[in-house]
Order: sequence, then structure tokens, then C-alpha cells
Amino acid sequence: MNKRGLGKGLSALFGDIKKVDINSENISNQKFLSIGELNRNKYQPRTNFDEEKLNELAKSIKQSGVIQPIAVREDKGDPGKYEIVAGERRWLAAQKAGLHKVPVVILTLSDNQTLEIAIVENIQRENLNAVEEAKAYNRLTKEFGYDQDKIANMMSKSRSHISNTLRLLTLPADVIGLIEEGMISAGQARPLVGMPNASSIAEEILKKRMSARTVENLVKQKKTKNRSLTPQDSNIIQEQNEIENKLGLKVSISNKKNNSGKIIIEYKNLDQFDAVSKLLKRD
Repeated sequence: MNKRGLGKGLSALFGDIKKVDINSENISNQKFLSIGELNRNKYQPRTNFDEEKLNELAKSIKQSGVIQPIAVREDKGDPGKYEIVAGERRWLAAQKAGLHKVPVVILTLSDNQTLEIAIVENIQRENLNAVEEAKAYNRLTKEFGYDQDKIANMMSKSRSHISNTLRLLTLPADVIGLIEEGMISAGQARPLVGMPNASSIAEEILKKRMSARTVENLVKQKKTKNRSLTPQDSNIIQEQNEIENKLGLKVSISNKKNNSGKIIIEYKNLDQFDAVSKLLKRD
């Protein structure tokens, strides 16, 4: 497991293995195990498997067999069984295809190596959504003590990508759910991180079918507006109320930290405008 980590770890594991003849068990460096001897990977970062794609893979397996062996390790919690390290989709599809045995490669791996391989396999095959990817990185951080630099090196990705992906987990649960369901993309959701009204903006994204760039611009506008709405002290509010009572019109006072600012007087018709205009022109 070098700096590029498992970026090419899968090819190291599987690269030299040719297409498997499901009827032949005389293959070096691998063996056949029954479907029931395999257990799911408790470190599997995927939470959802696309049923349609599984059916397509099952059809392919029926026709050509399992081309790439499933990587497994001994399951310490279930003696006599093996835990899948990489290839859970193939295992599930093989069951759909009616196979009783599948080709495997038995590896000796630690828990963190098992999680690393599971993450890399899914990311390289583009099977993880952004939330699943973020949760996988979070497990590496929380359970195995990896920092973001180590994860970035291991996954051959930039540190900013790791950081931005992890930040998605700080979004409200309903927004995270939308990402998991494929309703909005990570690019659309990322600008919402830290926004107090992220859920309402997400609804707006869906309603208006906004692009990621449009969302970025919208969030920038909202942040600028929020910054301009700085809390006013009681003296400013009192002055504002007194002017409103004097004019009978809506008045807004915006006072900055350096005591510069603006007074906005709202009018609804020309008569009100004329009254304010004459008042301001008075010597």
C-alpha cells in the first residue's frame, strides 16, 4: 500500500487474472467458494445497489461467467466463512444468475485495508454517490485515525476534494437525503454548506431546476444580502421610528461600523414623493 495507496491496488490484486471459466476449478492463486460461504463486507461504503444494473450484470454473468474473482478475507466473526473485500455487486449478481459457486481470491488484510479497498473499488468504478463517499472518508477519519492528507494521498485525490466532500455531511438531513436519492448533485449542494436556510434553497433548486453555477450565484447573493442586514442598536431603531412617525412613511436606516450608511424613505405615490421632496428642499 504505497503513497498512491490503493489507487492502483485493485489492478495489483486483479490485473493479472484472466477471464474465469466457471466450470474449471484448476486456477492458480484462487479458488471457488459457494455463495453461502461469503458474507457481506461490514465496511462496504455503498448503501444502495442499482437493481437495474444488477440485473444487467446478472445477464452478463449467465452468459460469460464471473470474469473477475471476488476478493475476500477470512471472517473472524464467523468462522468458516469469508468476508467480501471487493466485488459485492458480482456476488449479488451471481446469485441472481443462479450460480452456486463463485471464483475468489483470498487475501490477508486488516480492517482499515479492507475499508480502503472497498472505497477505492467503488470510487474507481464511479458507484458511490457523494454522500456515500463522504461517509466512507468519515469512517477512515473517525475509526482509523486518518487525516485528510493521508486520505487524499491514498485516494489519489486533492485534499480540497476530500475536505469539500466531508463538508456535505454538515448539511441538514433532508438535503443529504436529496443527494443520496440523486435529486440534487454534490455540485448543487456544496454551496449550501453553512447556509442557515439550506433546506429552503434546496427546494428552490428542485423547483427551478437550477444548475450548480446558478446555485453558486444565488448563494453569493443571499450571503451579500445577509451581511448587509447587520443588527441595529437601539438608538438607530429609535431614530428610525421617530422619522417614520414624523413622515408617516416607511423608513429604513442602515448604519455601518464606521457610522456611515444610508436612510431609505419609501413612498407609494406621487403625492407622498412630493411631500418628502418639499421637506428635503426646505431651507
